[in-house]
Amino acid sequence: MSIPAHVLDQLAEQAIELPSWAFGNSGTRFKVFGTPGTPRDPYEKIADAAQVHEHTALAPTVALHIPWDKVASYDDLRAHAEDLGVKLGTVNSNTFQDQSGQLHSYATGSLSSTDAATRAQAVAHNIECIDIGRKLGSKDITVWVGDGTNFPGQQDFTRSLDRYLEAASDIYAALPGDWRMLLEHKMFEPAFYSSVISDWGSSMLAAQELGPKAKCLVDLGHHAPNTNIEQIVARLHRFGKLGGFHFNDSKYGDDDLDSGSINPHQLFLIFNELIEAELNPRDGFNPSYMIDQSHNVTDPIESMLSSAETIAASFAKAILVDREALHAAQAANDTMMAFQALRRAYNVDVAPILAMARMEAGGAIDVLSVYRASKWRERKAQERSPVGLGAGIV
Repeated sequence: MSIPAHVLDQLAEQAIELPSWAFGNSGTRFKVFGTPGTPRDPYEKIADAAQVHEHTALAPTVALHIPWDKVASYDDLRAHAEDLGVKLGTVNSNTFQDQSGQLHSYATGSLSSTDAATRAQAVAHNIECIDIGRKLGSKDITVWVGDGTNFPGQQDFTRSLDRYLEAASDIYAALPGDWRMLLEHKMFEPAFYSSVISDWGSSMLAAQELGPKAKCLVDLGHHAPNTNIEQIVARLHRFGKLGGFHFNDSKYGDDDLDSGSINPHQLFLIFNELIEAELNPRDGFNPSYMIDQSHNVTDPIESMLSSAETIAASFAKAILVDREALHAAQAANDTMMAFQALRRAYNVDVAPILAMARMEAGGAIDVLSVYRASKWRERKAQERSPVGLGAGIV
C-alpha cells in the first residue's frame, strides 16, 4: 500500500514514556515470579528501558518513581541515561506505601489524612520529588494517592477532599513555572468503599481548583468495567485539563495488562479522540503518553516492545480516519457511515507503516526478533545477581 507522508511524519513525532518500575520484578499482590537478569537498581532499569527505545525508536524517556529510584547522585543518573540515548521524564511520588525511616504512617491516608503531621509529610515528599526532578530535567510530577475508606462512616467525604485540596495546593505552589502537576484518579484499591480522587470528575474539579498547571492523568485501568474512556478523553480536553495517559489494559479491574492485549479497539477509539483534540486544540494541550504495566509471566522488555508497537498502531489507524467523511456523516446523522469511517481505518493493516517508520528512525523492522537475537536477557542474566521478589505488585 502507498503510505501517506503525513502518517510517517506524525509517527516520527510520537513519544511513549516507559516506567522504570515495570522493568523490575512485578506481578500481582499475591505472587511475583522473577525474571533472570532483573535490574538491581535504577541504572540497570534505565539500561533495559533504553533497549526498548533502541528497537522501537518510540520510547525516548523513562519515568522514575521515588523513593524506589533514589540514588546518591541524580546528575550521574541523568548522564547515564543520556549516554544510553534516553532522557529522564516524569517523576512519580509514593505516598501509598510506608517507607523506611518515615515518621508517620499512611494507614489513615496521605494528602487527605486526618493527621496534620502525616499530610505535611506527604507534601514534603512530593516537594522532594520536584527537587529531584529539577536535577533530572523533568517537567512533570504525577501525584496519585491511595487515600480512601473501606467502611461507611469511616471518614467525611467532603472534609477528606478539602484536606486533599489544601495539601495538594502546597505541592502546586512548589512547582517550577514550566512544570505540570498530573493528578491521577482511581476508582478503587486500596480503598474499596470510597477513594478521595475516584474518577475523572473529581480529578478535573481538583485540577481546576489548583490552577492551570494542574492537569488530569488517565490510567486506562482505573475505571469501572465498560467505562467509556474515549468519552472521558473528550470531556477532559473540552475543559483544557487532559494531561496524559498511563497505557495498559484490563479484563476485570486495574489489571495492568499489556496495552491492547484485551481491548485494542478501545485503544484505537481513544486515539481517535486524541486526533480530534489535536485538530481542535485547547490551551495547554500537550498530553504525555506513558506505559504503566505489570509483567508477571513475560520478559518485561518484550512486553514493552509489544505494547509500544500496539500503541503506535492505534495511533496510526486513528491518523488514517477519513475526517471529512466522518464529520459529514456526523452532521447528517448518518450513523452507519460515521461508524464505517472509523471501522475502515481500524481494519487497515498498519504493520508496514510502522515498520517503515521504525526503519527511518533507526529502529528495528521486527522488534521482537531483533531483540531476541541480541541475547540481551541471557547476557544480563549472567551479569546481574538475582534480586529479591518483594511482596507483591512492586
